[in-house]
Parts: sequence; C-alpha cells; structure tokens
Amino acid sequence: MAQPLKDMINAQSVSVLADGLAAAWAPFPRDRFAGRALAGLDGLELKDRVRHVAAALHDALPLPYPQVAEIVRASASRSVLDMWSGWPATDHTAVHGVDHLHAAMDTLAALTPYSTGEFAVRPYLERYRDDALKIMYGWAESPDEHLRRLASEGSRPRLPWATRVGWLMTPGPTLPLLDRLRDDPSEYVRRSVANHVNDLAKDHPEAALALLARWRADGGSHVEKVLRHAVRGLLRAGHPEALALVGATPGSGAVDVLALEADTVAVGQKLGFSVTVTADGPGPLLLKYAIRRTGSRRVFHLGQREAGAAGATFMLRKSHSFRPVTTRDEPPGPRELDVIVNGRVAATTAFTLTPAH
Repeated sequence: MAQPLKDMINAQSVSVLADGLAAAWAPFPRDRFAGRALAGLDGLELKDRVRHVAAALHDALPLPYPQVAEIVRASASRSVLDMWSGWPATDHTAVHGVDHLHAAMDTLAALTPYSTGEFAVRPYLERYRDDALKIMYGWAESPDEHLRRLASEGSRPRLPWATRVGWLMTPGPTLPLLDRLRDDPSEYVRRSVANHVNDLAKDHPEAALALLARWRADGGSHVEKVLRHAVRGLLRAGHPEALALVGATPGSGAVDVLALEADTVAVGQKLGFSVTVTADGPGPLLLKYAIRRTGSRRVFHLGQREAGAAGATFMLRKSHSFRPVTTRDEPPGPRELDVIVNGRVAATTAFTLTPAH
C-alpha cells in the first residue's frame, strides 16, 4: 500500500526547510526549530502536521513580518525545497502575512516554483479581492510556468483541500486569467485552466459552456484538449449541451452485450467486464460506467469510440479495482453496474462485493 501523504512531512522535510532558512539568515535557531517541529509530529494528520511545522517556524522567527518574508523568500533558493518541505512555509505565509499583502504575495511567488502556494493565496483573495486579483493577473504574464499556474489554480472556485472564497464561486472575475492562460505553451498550466473551468461548470454550467464555445470559436493550438478536459464533469453527468459541444448526439448508441467475468468480487480485488456497443449513426460514442450502491453512485471513464456510420460496433474490456483507499469506504454488499452511452444509461447488471479474503 502507498505511503500515507502525512508521512511526507517528516524529519527529512523539516531538515530541508531548516537548511534553507539557516542559509538565508545566519542567526536562525536551526536546532530549536527542528526540535519543536518534530515534537509530537507523529500523532498528527497531514494538514495538522503542516500547521505544526509552520507554528515552529513562526516561533523561530520572532521578527516583523516583512523581515520574515525576506528570509523565507531567500530560503527558497538556498535549499532544495519541494512540496513537502516548502508547504509549511507557504502555510506560515497564509497565516502571518495577511496584514502585508505585497510582501506575502511576493513570498508566495518566490516559493511556488518549489512548493505551490495555491492554498496559501486564498486568504489574500478573501481579504484583498481586487488588489490580490490584480497581482495574479501579473502572475499570468510571468515567464515562470509555476507562477502562471498559480494564477489559475489559486483562484479555482472549488480548489480541493482549500478554503472556499465566496466571490470566486460566481462566473466572471477570473475569466481574464483564464482567457490569458487557456492556450498557454505549458500543459501544466493548461490543465489547471481546464480544472478551473470544470469547477465553474459544477455551479454555472451554462456560463462554462459559453466560455468553452467562445474559446473554440477563437481557436488556438490546444483548444480541443483543454475543452475536453474542462467539460469532463458535465459529460459524466450526461449534460446534453456538453455532449453536443464535443460532437456527441445525446442518448445515441446502444449496448448489445454487458458481461461480467464473475457476479461476485472481493474487497481488494478487481471486477472485469466487457461491453459491446452499437452506434445509431456517425459520430463519437462517449462511454462511462457507474458503480452504484445505496447512497452512493460513482461514475468512471470507460472509453470513446468514433463511429463512421450507423451500425458500427465496438467491444471494450475494463477491470474496476475495489482496492481499499483511505478517502473512501467500500462496505461489502450488493452493487449495480451501469454502462452510460452519450449520457444515457444503456445497460445495467448486478453483482456483489464480498469481504476481503
């Protein structure tokens, strides 16, 4: 099983951060900082570990914030920071820099090539809406792809793990950022833009679809790939306009055969199944599948096929894993598997999830 993310905040990550801070400011009490940062760390979960190390950093730098910001900015290039060693520094910025917009935003700009500031920028968007957004417009023009991505990622309406900023939930304020970055040369940036629009589509689907239609009309080297990734949530929900945007006829296509390899599968194992699909006419067939139980329905990508004419037939195979993960509980019991073709449930079959062997 994969190492829990919380374990990435550890003695090694604390040491890397301490090295950078000590190199940036000779009086930095390295040993005291490391000792406090590691004390009690093992009993904490991921975000509490980040906060704990950030608190130790604050204790070790009892200076006016602008001076602390200079030291933290300098530390970014004095050690090999990464996501885990740098995250407490961005968290410290989020908490202790809120009365110093420009010093704090400059610090996030310095840290983000090593450890993204997407979470830490949220308090500044909340408190300094227009001024913070203006700074982020400048980030969108940066030659550094990490900073351009931060402009899009940090302002996402539904950024995972981040605090919600109410005004970001309305369409409009961040559109100049997205327009600037939608055809960015970096896939890293474009993927963030697509995720941003996917967030927007969850609350304002018509606004998101209108934006994507405009981007297609305006053209660009990467517009189709960005569009498909941005519209994935609406496609999963079978939204007719989203299907039409990618050229798929809503409800078109039929499942001729849906066959399970077995009608039971144990927790920790995989359920194999095959699907035979026939097109009603030319055009794309967008295929999803859903796993259902009482109180839960999760939709997954199955595949996409391009039919040249009515009657074109395609066979697909898939294995769905029921490996336990820390973020989701899968209790044993009855399940149903739906196959969804162009937004419509076209076939359903039942199976049983049994306890692990």
